[in-house]
Amino acid sequence: MSFSPINALSPLDGRYAGKLAQLRPLMSEQGYMHRRVQVEVAWFMALSDANLTEFKPLSPGARTYLLGLVKNFSEADASAIKDIEKTTNHDVKAVEYWIKSKFEARPELLAASEFVHFACTSEDINNTSQALQLKGGRDLVLLPALDKVLGQLRELAHAYADEPMLSRTHGQTASPTTVGKEIANVVVRLVTAREKIASVKIMGKMNGAVGNYNAHLAAWPNVDWEAFSRKVIETPEPLGLGLTFQAYSIQIEPHDYMAELFDAVARTNTILIDFARDVWSYVSVGYFKQRLKDGEVGSSTMPHKVNPIDFENAEGNLGLANALLRHMSEKLPISRWQRDLSDSTVLRNMGVALGYAVLAYNSMSVGLNKLELNREALGKDLNASWEVLAEPIQTLMRRYGVQGAYEKLKEVTRGKSVSAEDLHGLIKSLEIPDAEKQRLLAMTPTSYTGLAAELARRV
Repeated sequence: MSFSPINALSPLDGRYAGKLAQLRPLMSEQGYMHRRVQVEVAWFMALSDANLTEFKPLSPGARTYLLGLVKNFSEADASAIKDIEKTTNHDVKAVEYWIKSKFEARPELLAASEFVHFACTSEDINNTSQALQLKGGRDLVLLPALDKVLGQLRELAHAYADEPMLSRTHGQTASPTTVGKEIANVVVRLVTAREKIASVKIMGKMNGAVGNYNAHLAAWPNVDWEAFSRKVIETPEPLGLGLTFQAYSIQIEPHDYMAELFDAVARTNTILIDFARDVWSYVSVGYFKQRLKDGEVGSSTMPHKVNPIDFENAEGNLGLANALLRHMSEKLPISRWQRDLSDSTVLRNMGVALGYAVLAYNSMSVGLNKLELNREALGKDLNASWEVLAEPIQTLMRRYGVQGAYEKLKEVTRGKSVSAEDLHGLIKSLEIPDAEKQRLLAMTPTSYTGLAAELARRV
């Protein structure tokens, strides 16, 4: 069977392949190989500048050629490395051999070929490559997709700042709010969550087999290898890796920053699951309509249906992302003694976890673009819920020392269908200043929204 999206095992590479085209070059195995080549080249060039007697500085032409191996890395190059791996049965060694094979027609590089992968353990290459993948996946794909949703939500918060809506706490009618304020709540939560994702320092280590620079010092005992490694890690791309230096490790980088990053993404996803379910419910009760698209159907048998499928897809994919993200954040920081390999196969699913998150953000964005406010439904619910004004009435009664204010309103409203006339009769009988009576009599469920509109506009 030849591979195509229709026979892919994962829907990310099948049904949804076209929606994740930006992420695939960064988080796929080809992307992993690409970053490995980048790390090996950066290390090799740095060694040539380390004043080592046996490795003279590379010529400008050699440096340009090496950087070109990274810049022009292709699918054919990745396939060539995979062919080498069939013999080595070791993916990092295959990358080393591929790079050396590119030196064959260049005497200057060929003479220095043993400095490719010099003093490195495979994890020196792998952890930094994974860090570069995560840096690219986060900064170039995940955050922009999240920012798009954030921007849409902010626009809706402002647009609907003044649109009154009945609240429901415990599923029961409660003090009115505005549509914009409820969306603004989500915006504020997401802004905080996004900051947590963006602020995680992406780390890398290049300190040898068990983190002590043993092999490095065996070769050149007078070189400050820790400073050298730090410089390679922290120097911006393309000459370095542009990561944060991890000074202490066993054979593997501890993965604590990964856990922090994955947890931050999972918390963001949880906020969006909460929002997706709320929007689904608002569509269900008619507060929102959805714009129609020619040719689409909502049911194979019920032609009237317009399903909130984008929010349902978002919810499902956010759940899948979180299942993987939370497993990785719990598993990856744990390693037996100085290294076990149980993290390796898990790390290969980083792109899957981020892929489901990005897919969900995109679905959420599509769904938000379809929403239309149904003011008639909002108004109908508000006008049928005069009992929510029991709160302001009894609060004002308390201000003026009316005894048993709460209990009197409870007797009139709890579990009952309350009309404007019922409340107005009570208000007129109260022993409070006449101006306050008039203020209460003018109040409606639609007008009783507090600072909701101002808060929504401020976000």
